[in-house]
Amino acid sequence: MKNVVIVESPSKTKTISKYLGSDYEVLSSKGHIRDLSTTGKFGLGIDVEDNFQPHYVALKDKKKLISDLKKACSNATVYLASDPDREGEAISWHLMDEFGLSNYKRVVFNEITKPALLEAFEHPRDIDMDLVKSQETRRMLDRIIGFRLSKLMQSKTNGKSAGRVQSVALKLIVDREREIQVFKEEEYWTIKGIFPDFEAELEKYLGKDIEIPGKVDADAIIASLSKCFNIDSVTSKIKNKKGVMPFTTSTLQQACINILGYNSSKTMRIAQKLYEGVDLGTETVGLISYMRTDSTRLSPVFVGETMEYIRNNYGENYVGNVKASKKKDNVQDAHEAIRPTSVKRTPESVKKYLTQEEYRVYSIIYARAVASLMADAKANGTTIVLENNGYTFKATGSVIVFDGYLKVYGEYTKSEDVVLPDLSQYKSKIVIAEDIVGEQHFTKPAPRYTEASLIKEMESLGIGRPSTYAKTMDTLKLRNYVDVVDKKFIPTDIGFEITDKLQECFSDIINVKYTAEMETDLDKIADEQYDNIKVLKDFWDKFEPLVETAFKTMEKKAPVETGEDCPECGNPLVIRKGKYGEFVACSSYPECKYIKPTERQTYAKCPKCDGGEIVAKRTKKGKTFYGCSNYPTCNYALWDEPTGESCSECGMLMVHKGKRVYCPNCATADKKKEEE
Repeated sequence: MKNVVIVESPSKTKTISKYLGSDYEVLSSKGHIRDLSTTGKFGLGIDVEDNFQPHYVALKDKKKLISDLKKACSNATVYLASDPDREGEAISWHLMDEFGLSNYKRVVFNEITKPALLEAFEHPRDIDMDLVKSQETRRMLDRIIGFRLSKLMQSKTNGKSAGRVQSVALKLIVDREREIQVFKEEEYWTIKGIFPDFEAELEKYLGKDIEIPGKVDADAIIASLSKCFNIDSVTSKIKNKKGVMPFTTSTLQQACINILGYNSSKTMRIAQKLYEGVDLGTETVGLISYMRTDSTRLSPVFVGETMEYIRNNYGENYVGNVKASKKKDNVQDAHEAIRPTSVKRTPESVKKYLTQEEYRVYSIIYARAVASLMADAKANGTTIVLENNGYTFKATGSVIVFDGYLKVYGEYTKSEDVVLPDLSQYKSKIVIAEDIVGEQHFTKPAPRYTEASLIKEMESLGIGRPSTYAKTMDTLKLRNYVDVVDKKFIPTDIGFEITDKLQECFSDIINVKYTAEMETDLDKIADEQYDNIKVLKDFWDKFEPLVETAFKTMEKKAPVETGEDCPECGNPLVIRKGKYGEFVACSSYPECKYIKPTERQTYAKCPKCDGGEIVAKRTKKGKTFYGCSNYPTCNYALWDEPTGESCSECGMLMVHKGKRVYCPNCATADKKKEEE
């Protein structure tokens, strides 16, 4: 009898075939082969009245693939080797159910290496139906919420969609923006003593913390001070600088956004390639373990191999220990952290086989995993306390005396020595300031979310799972619910509108607490603690009456009339909102499809063609760029806003980015502007 192995991704098949040999035919399902239909009540593909029975149909673009796979599986022992998470478990179940397989085995591996693969095939198991039920429940909840709320939003607002995780993430962004809008800044001052080798800041007066609300107060304090400061104390203490945990999906995405400048989607695409396998000349092997994980656990084999590597390459004093995660909840399916599949495959040893982007992502994963098993760094922290007329000033410094884990992870962290002079030997116990200065400050509101900080917040609140973070970020941008300015999320008018309308009727469901509790319920289904049908029924009985009420009572936002009449039918023209912002159109749409031509700002004449003008445009994902109005005849385009001036060197348009003005064609800079 032949052996057939089915994996998710086509790019895995070549690697796995080499490991298993000619006795196995390795095929790919290319992800899911089935999904919920769009038939039945509300098009949910779920029979709500019959214990939430799902109705699955084959994906349209997979029909030939399904036929070919089914034929290959006949009279074969089938090894279902989809990914090691709930989604992968569900894919295996769908394959088994669709093909009517009886002679099948489920194999699971966290890395695509020969030892891991052979070990998995020696210990196959049945499909874990609790994991399948958890995934199925998640899918049905997402379908119910997504279909019902999206339909509601489309009928009542200018929005296109709403979702279980997406709408809560949007609410976080909107709530933060409203905090910023109502924030009232307050003035405060700080005072520093400037010394030849260091600076000390005022902290207390007569032993109590001091606040300086304005310039008058600051000037009065400075006037009462002498430039002679008494040395009250100088203390030094060796402190441990705690090491890092290995990467989870969330922390990898945050690091790649903040350090490498790759967004979450790009990070996951690169990590997927590293996981699925890279041709190293003599072998094709997965370089990292599975990259969708909540866990910080490391396999004992990797731990032993890595500690030996640290001992041999850095010395016994650099060997640390396995760090235990403080977070115990919501860790999915006993996964491992993201790590290299072998510590012996250093980034430099595989660099020539990787693209620059792959090399950078592999390097940070490798460094983080090794660093997590290294000793803490040690720093000598020094504190100088000075006294002047009852006022206490303090200076702090820190010098690394043992680099520990920073030996391999130092380039990815902000860790600079701050050296203070040794004042403990001053016989006079007095130090003379060169100057005493006051500095004005203003309190600032909480910062807008970046992609990295939003992912961090979602994880800390228990919203979503590793596979959802990148998709959520993309959806918010694609739906035009947020603009991204200087890498920060700013909600659009539609984003505000969607959030407000949902909170009008669904504040008990579209919120952090309820969404996090739902994730916990899904975890408990996976652990056989909760009944999935009861979870669905309890949700439906609470949710659907709210939807029905909202359809009846939620006011539809009326389009604003412009005061003009449609030149084609005479009805009033109104302001509408579309994917690319506001536009003016006929109020009798769809009977009349008139749209008023947009008067777009022109920045300059196109330097590349005759008659073209440079105007602002948007990509499909909502990112603004500046291109020729004669597109597609002329494809001249710029990412940064043109100044309207031409480059003195090449004649192309100058652009500005912040305070910098330069030519993107030849890199000529406007020196005068930069000096200003």
